[in-house]
Amino acid sequence: MVTVRKLPEEELFLPGSVACQGCPSSLGLRIAFKALGKNTVLIVVASCTSVLQGSYPYSAINLPLYNVAFATGGASASGVVAGIRALAKRGVFEEEPTVLVWAGDGGTYDIGIQSLSGAAERETDFIYVCLNNEMYSNTGTQRSGATPLGAWTTTTPGGKAQHRKDIAQIMIAHKIPYVATASLAYPVDFYQKMLKANSIRGTKYIELLAPCPPGWKFAADQMIEVSRKAVESGMWLLYEHEQGDTRLTGVTRRIIEGKVKKRPVKDYIEIQGRFSNILASREGQEAEEMLESEVSESIKRLQGWVPEYI
Repeated sequence: MVTVRKLPEEELFLPGSVACQGCPSSLGLRIAFKALGKNTVLIVVASCTSVLQGSYPYSAINLPLYNVAFATGGASASGVVAGIRALAKRGVFEEEPTVLVWAGDGGTYDIGIQSLSGAAERETDFIYVCLNNEMYSNTGTQRSGATPLGAWTTTTPGGKAQHRKDIAQIMIAHKIPYVATASLAYPVDFYQKMLKANSIRGTKYIELLAPCPPGWKFAADQMIEVSRKAVESGMWLLYEHEQGDTRLTGVTRRIIEGKVKKRPVKDYIEIQGRFSNILASREGQEAEEMLESEVSESIKRLQGWVPEYI
């Protein structure tokens, strides 16, 4: 049984980055690198991670690294994978490196979905991690397709009026071999899903919820608490879809099995300043009820995909 204490000690995400305090990307990268190891090529799609890594030659990331444009995550990975295959035929590698794309929700849900979809359709062999902070944090906290109903952003000052997309299910519809969701409140679950993704050939997609302290308006030391309450309230569901079968994981599984009581959505949204406008208004009650309804529908839908609940 893997525990946090048993994770590899080697750090490939080095001290001294320029990340904000409580940055979810820093912790996510540390865990991902521990799972994949040194034989990894990292592709960073334009995002906060493009900045927090630091400037060459003082980067906090101790891996080969490409910084690429917003729309090009899948296309860039396809090119790197093709280059690796060509070099492998010449005997350059004892073992081919893992190609890891690290992108935000803006570069995944919206601007980058076309190149990701194309790479998935071509069955390109790489791991794609969407670090989902539910807004364009690096360019001014604008709304994205991942922003939930009612959330404040600079372009939705009264609260977003639309529901968010479900990009993980869009990726499942591509019939790729592995799709998973993860939370930083449960690092071992994320680590194991990264390990599993690395053991499978083809396109693998993992979506990691990334609560952003300045963008979501909560204290930096509450990042893990917010991550945990997202799962406990059902606003973020943990599961993996492997070779056509869906399996619930962690707290989500225990909630659906009745072993853990689900938190009210209000417990999750009331600790974030981005929901303060709707909570203080009459429309806020309606939005809260709509979010609870959305969670209930998502859980029912997820149960319908898991063989043991059908």
